[in-house]
Amino acid sequence: MLGPIPELGQSADGVGVLNIAPERDGVVRRMPLIMTVAGETYPAMAIETIRVATGAPSYQVKAGATGVQAVRVPGYPTITTDPYARIWLRWNKQFPSVSIMEATQEHVAGKIVVIGLTAEGIGSTIAAPTGTEYAHTPVAVSLQTIINGDNIVRSDLADTYELVYLFAIGLLLIVAARFFHYGVVAGLIILIGVGTVYGSVHIYTTRLMLFDFSWPVITTVLVGLHAVFNRFVSEYMQKQAIKKQFGGYASPTVVKMLQENPQLVKEGVKKEVSICFSDLRGFTPLGESFGDDVKGLTQVMNGYMDAITKPVLDADGMIIKYIGDASMHIHNAPIDDEHHPRTAVQTGLNMLKAVDEFNKELVAQGRPPVGMGAGINTGLGYIGEMGSTERHSYDVLGDAVSTTARLESQCKAYGVLLIIGPETVRRTRDDFFYLKLDDLAVKGKTIGLDIYTVLDDVKPSYHKSKILHDQMHQAYQNQKFDEAIWHCERLIKHFDGRMSGYYTMWIERCQFMKSQKLPKDWNGVFVATTK
Repeated sequence: MLGPIPELGQSADGVGVLNIAPERDGVVRRMPLIMTVAGETYPAMAIETIRVATGAPSYQVKAGATGVQAVRVPGYPTITTDPYARIWLRWNKQFPSVSIMEATQEHVAGKIVVIGLTAEGIGSTIAAPTGTEYAHTPVAVSLQTIINGDNIVRSDLADTYELVYLFAIGLLLIVAARFFHYGVVAGLIILIGVGTVYGSVHIYTTRLMLFDFSWPVITTVLVGLHAVFNRFVSEYMQKQAIKKQFGGYASPTVVKMLQENPQLVKEGVKKEVSICFSDLRGFTPLGESFGDDVKGLTQVMNGYMDAITKPVLDADGMIIKYIGDASMHIHNAPIDDEHHPRTAVQTGLNMLKAVDEFNKELVAQGRPPVGMGAGINTGLGYIGEMGSTERHSYDVLGDAVSTTARLESQCKAYGVLLIIGPETVRRTRDDFFYLKLDDLAVKGKTIGLDIYTVLDDVKPSYHKSKILHDQMHQAYQNQKFDEAIWHCERLIKHFDGRMSGYYTMWIERCQFMKSQKLPKDWNGVFVATTK
């Protein structure tokens, strides 16, 4: 059965002329074993030589749907070919050459001799992988390849295998560039490139099977670099977006960390955090001092926000949001802080000092000073990007968050600047000077919380005053309200007058409680009716 066999070129007199077609680069690498002339099939010189040498009457050709598959001389091993009845030439073979004028019996005895023209101007030459060769040399090379039985094979499906391999490594590199570090991708590119070359050479040297490693290597480099470049651009744009989103809300340390690991923002997490809500005190007189000068008031408000934000950023806290003249920030997210309760309280104290410094500039401009109240609490929060598809931001939700907001709103009522939640106090009791304020059930809660305020710049006399303060609360708990009032009247001038507002409020509280009919097992919890 015959398949497509290359035809010989036709001379002017109709005689077939063997024309060894070079590859695209002009180098001869394959040699046809069967040709057709005017519809008749003829063997190449190598096949005919073997047929004559073996005494076979003819030769056989095996063909399939894709073309010729093999050529065989009866009594001689089958020769695998490509679909066009060609075999790959092994140019590593060397042949002795002797001039026909000098040839003797010893030169040709027991050998197959290929005779060709080598005279300059008469003998033609071809381009071969080994350099320039005479036109008859491929005949000798093909004949020796057939005799040795080591002809090179390239499967009919080799192109398909190579395309599948190209697709597989391309997909692998794209996926790797998406999920792994640049170093891993670079190593994978080198590994695939070296492995492809080694594999092709190994298959060739052990099985004489020919696979083209050039395109897989080129594809590996181009696709790999393209995938890495795309990821670099994507990450760069993502980092710029993170910098734009968090640059004014977080310290450079936190921004850099988020740029290196954006998933800290994208993926929500349940985590213990310390939360701080702050609010401006004295906005009304400040606003009235500016009248219709909205721009001037805006500049002062921005200056206030700058003042209270700096201590937060210095402590690697995260500003969650600004709400008018209020702010909210957290510690221990997204950057870990093992001592976040202590950091939160110290940051709150530093914010108060920053407001004092800001007031010096404000008063110098003839403006009324402002104040700040803040609530600080520690508890679990759900942290991550929240909002709609079109508009979202980094936020934190949870019961601890809402409780902190309620604590901040009570600062004015208790006459203090900072109110600290019980868990924060429990974790930092040895680090700060705390004074208990109340057992308070914030609005929406029925269970009371021990709430405290914190004082800095502590003097030795503060510790003695704290004993009286605790005695006052014990008397209040025991419903001895007159005794509690007596303690408050003595304590008003203690702590350098910093707690005078609280004690004045507490005297009013005790007088109110005296008018109430309280059960004997009263737990001392005061239920807030406002936020």
